[in-house]
Amino acid sequence: MSTEPREGRWLVTGAAGMLGQDVLAVLKDAGVEAVGLRRADLDITDPDAVRGAVEGVAVVVNCAAWTDVDGAETAEEAATAVNGTGVRVLAGACAAAGARLLHVSTDYVLPGDASEPYREDAATGPVNAYGRTKLLGEQAVAELLPQDGYVVRTAWLYGEHGPNFVATMLKLAARRDTLDVVDDQHGQPTWSRALARRLVALGRAALAGRAPGGIYHGTASGRTTWLGLARETYRLSGLDPERIRPTTSEAFVRPAARPAFSVLAHDRWADAGLAPLDDWREQLAEALTTPAFTAPAAAAREGRGG
Repeated sequence: MSTEPREGRWLVTGAAGMLGQDVLAVLKDAGVEAVGLRRADLDITDPDAVRGAVEGVAVVVNCAAWTDVDGAETAEEAATAVNGTGVRVLAGACAAAGARLLHVSTDYVLPGDASEPYREDAATGPVNAYGRTKLLGEQAVAELLPQDGYVVRTAWLYGEHGPNFVATMLKLAARRDTLDVVDDQHGQPTWSRALARRLVALGRAALAGRAPGGIYHGTASGRTTWLGLARETYRLSGLDPERIRPTTSEAFVRPAARPAFSVLAHDRWADAGLAPLDDWREQLAEALTTPAFTAPAAAAREGRGG
């Protein structure tokens, strides 16, 4: 039997992760009633547990995911259980409960061989196991929640509550005079707090009937390379950006192939009455004022290891 959702009550899965923590913080600041469940609290592949968790909820923000890209190459079945099967279970429970589902996906569902930003309706074509598992999740949402399912693809995410490229660059600055960073992968560095704000805005627009379901691209505006991100991080942190030297992906061979082009278009936000996310430089400048980044930056300027 379908359960009518209570207006304003949200559920955040994967609540211990970088994005999940930010979504909960944004909801708290907005005065929205929300429950956050960690992996230890909720196994999203368990239909009975998921149905119980979703009952009476208006919006589910799914931040739960297998995110070990390289590990998925040798454990695709395990990754599929979370990124594919688990999302299908969530989508089915949301359909039964009348809840909206905001599912966080990735640029890795795309082939990464374009020269212009990928539109939301671009043909998919993952180049690694992780991308294949995430695509299964997207397909489940589209199939089971054609009206009330929202797939928000993001990329190059960094933030306060987990390991990420920006934090790593600052920590290494205290220990190394120079760093080699790839300059042949193109994308949109996205601050997790900025994405969390947009997810909350989308969920509210969905509840108000202003946002059609489907795919949205939750990445920063503009584009750069990993080298560009590293140098801008140093510049904004009072460090010499020339300490970062360009190299190619061939110098850093990984088990899983990475898309060379992860720049996404943002046309669908207009359908929900929302503007695209800010330029990546603006997001980075704001993020670097938070303690998680100011402390390692200060240590680097003082020449101390962290």
